[in-house]
Amino acid sequence: MDLKQRVSVVLVGTQSPGNIGMVCRAMKNMGLADLRLVNPCQVDHLDAIKFAVSARNLLEGARIFTSLEDAIADCEYSVATTRRHGKYRSEISTPPEIVEKFAACAPTSRLALVFGREDSGLTTDEVALCRWQSTIETADEFGSLNLSQAVLIFCYEFLKGVAAPVPVKEARELAGSASLEPMYGHMEKTFLRIGYLNPQNPDHMMRTMRRIFSRAELDEREVASLRGLLSQIDWACAEFKGKKGA
Repeated sequence: MDLKQRVSVVLVGTQSPGNIGMVCRAMKNMGLADLRLVNPCQVDHLDAIKFAVSARNLLEGARIFTSLEDAIADCEYSVATTRRHGKYRSEISTPPEIVEKFAACAPTSRLALVFGREDSGLTTDEVALCRWQSTIETADEFGSLNLSQAVLIFCYEFLKGVAAPVPVKEARELAGSASLEPMYGHMEKTFLRIGYLNPQNPDHMMRTMRRIFSRAELDEREVASLRGLLSQIDWACAEFKGKKGA
């Protein structure tokens, strides 16, 4: 598959119709065609149409979703773009590094570039849904980029990277969100059942689990093995009496 079929741009909670139009233009400039919108503002607004210019077909063909999880379900890889660093945003790559990672993957795999809201970006939970995190290096004095500018830079790096791809070694077909999210849901239920998670705040430890398994880059067979392990734990703890030491 070529770049148009493999890389999708996902905008979450976009607030300005003009920005959606400018993103369409940036994508078309760099050879991308698949735009996905999660809970966007008015898409058919005059500003969106005006700023899309000759990329109006991308605007009209954009798919709208009610959740980020649904928007990236068919993508084995996803990249959360973020300007902030923190406890759950510590392993952040540059756009060229993301291109290099993706170029070394199976030629049939898909990638979603996920961009957040203009004023607040992506939430911690939304970042946790993505396999990788990436940021664009900017001057310390003013690091905020316009949404369409950020999209243009990422798309340019992918266009450049695909033109001169990194040699593929032993590509693996990694498990996508459609397999990983049910696994994480099963894991959370099992860990709650055996008292490993705090029922008042299970997301805290589950974010750590997501980071661990994101680094592991699981394939479908490995996901199935982990699901089997979780099922065995479920069966073995049928007589569980409570958390150890409680």
